[in-house]
Amino acid sequence: MSKLCDLQININDEEIFLFNKKLISRYCEKLKKILNEEKRRCHMKNMSIIDINDFPLGPYGFELVLRFCYNNGKIHINVSNVLILQCCAIYLEMNEEFFNNNLLQQTHKFLEGIYDWKWNEILLSLKSFDCEIFFAYANSYGLLEKIICALLAKLSQNSDFNLITSSPESEFVKRITFSSKIIKSSSFSNKEWWFEDLATLSPKIIEKFLHGIEAYKKNNKNLFVTRFLLYYMKKATNCNKIICDYASLAETASYGVIFFGNKNFSCRGIFWILKIVSKFGISEDCRIEMEKLIGGMFEKATLDDLLVSGNEIGLYYDVGFVIRLIKVFVEINGVDLEKMKKVGGLIDKYLIEISPDQKLKISKFLEVAECLPDFARDCFDGIYRAIDIYLESHPMTAFEERSILCRCLNYNKITFEVCKDLAKNPRIPPRIAMQALISQQKNIPSSCEFAIDECEIMSPSKIILYYQDNGDHFMEEKEDVRINLERMQWRVRELENLCKEMKVHMSRFTGHNV
Repeated sequence: MSKLCDLQININDEEIFLFNKKLISRYCEKLKKILNEEKRRCHMKNMSIIDINDFPLGPYGFELVLRFCYNNGKIHINVSNVLILQCCAIYLEMNEEFFNNNLLQQTHKFLEGIYDWKWNEILLSLKSFDCEIFFAYANSYGLLEKIICALLAKLSQNSDFNLITSSPESEFVKRITFSSKIIKSSSFSNKEWWFEDLATLSPKIIEKFLHGIEAYKKNNKNLFVTRFLLYYMKKATNCNKIICDYASLAETASYGVIFFGNKNFSCRGIFWILKIVSKFGISEDCRIEMEKLIGGMFEKATLDDLLVSGNEIGLYYDVGFVIRLIKVFVEINGVDLEKMKKVGGLIDKYLIEISPDQKLKISKFLEVAECLPDFARDCFDGIYRAIDIYLESHPMTAFEERSILCRCLNYNKITFEVCKDLAKNPRIPPRIAMQALISQQKNIPSSCEFAIDECEIMSPSKIILYYQDNGDHFMEEKEDVRINLERMQWRVRELENLCKEMKVHMSRFTGHNV
């Protein structure tokens, strides 16, 4: 037994191999050097022990090497094992200088025909790089680049578009063109036929692929690469992959979208893309550029687009995201009245939707409402409805805060019907109700007028509200107005204390010095 097995090797703390050291030393120069240096580490008679903790592909790779050694330097080499064998051969220094036609020379010869491999064979070899240790070795030995070259050559042969964006002088491109003898066959009518196959590869392989065609991060100016990465991201999201592994790919996809802009992507599509890539993490600069792209065509957005899950603590919706988009839109389209009014209506709907959120602060509400200039809205009825919903959903809001919330209202742009509702709304502070009533003096229909007697204002003991009937034509409105007036009487007493302040406001509307 001692003559046959006099060497023990522990591979990566996973498995122990016992074999004849003279036999394996015949092919492996590295092991021979180690044995010469480690003779003093013999724990048993004629038995040497060696620990190897970083062997490529672990026990499986070492077992392939042993088969080669015990079979007189022969082993069946195929697509699925050639990369592993070459890594092991390089690691163990199994070169021709040490033994004629050694393992390294045999694998080199097999890889010379790599450009004749079938598409599925190339994919199979790339999937072997999933092992972290093996990836590190194969990448440092240049094996991964060889396979990527073969992959790109096969894509070029079977596609009628240019995937390679590298300069013609690039060594990488020269290598592909010379070695593959590219002939455009266009055997696949669908330009995206390769998406599903490449989507099965690991993020590190795809990242190497992007580096090879010089389409990595900001250098990505290829539409097909961008579409593939978006497909890849979506599939990774559905499979709950490790997020950090995909960050660089998400950013590369984003820069591709930014480069092509609204010529190739709709507003809704970019919203969806930003939602996907944000899950994997993108840089601040990249996010800003994506938001600029959306902000530039914000008038095409819908309410569903804006209802993005909140990143801010406690908020159900990401209000800060919408605020940034509005500011970008105003900066770009601030003089386009039609677009501004379209966005004004959209933001009113958005405020109505988010108002019930218990974590939404008044400051955030106001920031959304006030991002747009006054002329973006012909009517502020939508803002009032959002305010009313907010106050109803936040009953503990302090009196002063209610007044602050209403500062975003333009009373002159509220319809008469909404103003009546505001005046009798117990959630609206009396001061606000009075200001709204004053601003409506010129908007009250001639058939149904609310008037404030200036003479009575001089004496703040009471405020008179009365109804004027101008004919039988308006009899149907009379009863409704009478009911509204009765409901408003109790609020009149609250308004008496504001009479002195009203004199200042009345002078602006009547032109009289009170």
